[in-house]
Amino acid sequence: MEVKLGELPSWIMMRDFTPSGIAGAFRRGYDRYYNKYINVRKGSISGISMVLAAYVVFSYCISYKELKHERRRKYH
Repeated sequence: MEVKLGELPSWIMMRDFTPSGIAGAFRRGYDRYYNKYINVRKGSISGISMVLAAYVVFSYCISYKELKHERRRKYH
């Protein structure tokens, strides 16, 4: 998180882009999210609502082309 803009290309090239490296990155991200929002003493609905909001936005982005096509169609 302390990468400067000039160091960004060399930092990206040092990352592990093998399938196991990518899977490890997703696992670390999931563990960070789980420990920060889900596995807490006084939990709230915020952790689950963020996942739900991300799912809604992702679904909208996937189906945007069809929704845009349907929007311009006349029904009369």
